[in-house]
Amino acid sequence: MTSAPRRAAAGGFTLIEVLLATVLLVGGLTLAFATLRSATAISGRGEAIAGRSEQIRAVEGFLRQRLSGAKPMVMNIDPQTLQQVRFVGEPQRMQFVADLPSYLGRGGPYLHDLQVSGEGDHRQLAIALVQVQAGKQLPESTPRPPEPLAEDLREVRFRYRGIDPERGTIGSWQERWTRIDTLPLLVSIELRGGDGTVWPPLVVALRQAGGMAGGHQ
Repeated sequence: MTSAPRRAAAGGFTLIEVLLATVLLVGGLTLAFATLRSATAISGRGEAIAGRSEQIRAVEGFLRQRLSGAKPMVMNIDPQTLQQVRFVGEPQRMQFVADLPSYLGRGGPYLHDLQVSGEGDHRQLAIALVQVQAGKQLPESTPRPPEPLAEDLREVRFRYRGIDPERGTIGSWQERWTRIDTLPLLVSIELRGGDGTVWPPLVVALRQAGGMAGGHQ
């Protein structure tokens, strides 16, 4: 996928910004996305709080939409075990495949790479997208850096929950998803801002996980 279709489809905005704006529109929110982007520059405490609330809603709506549509598609092959990789879940990183809508240029399955960087009260949650075909990643000729979803975070925590293969019942929450060939049933994302603000906890059910087992350490 070239950057030109994505930029053209976005009308000057990045692909991630368009997806976030779409979440706002679908949710019936009336603020324009330009207002969301400039919320930090709005004078007045009340307006700043409203802008931050809209940002939280947009980011959480985006994450819920992307994760709920995760597909049990192969994104690559583990070079050591030759095991098919369908989901990567770590405390500070998550990778899965989900479809992008066709109006954003070339739709279809894309690797969604959620990653955390930074330290202290200035951690950043960002996402990178790479097209996937036949179990192989097709990066752009000029790779794009990850696009930020939320910045100035003190804490970012990913957790995963699936079926305990030994008991056949849902297991406990895990900091690391060990069954890379299956999808977890549930994903939890917890965020805390650098100012101490706790974002509402986000728990997403992966619709296509089905009866997959895994994740129990």
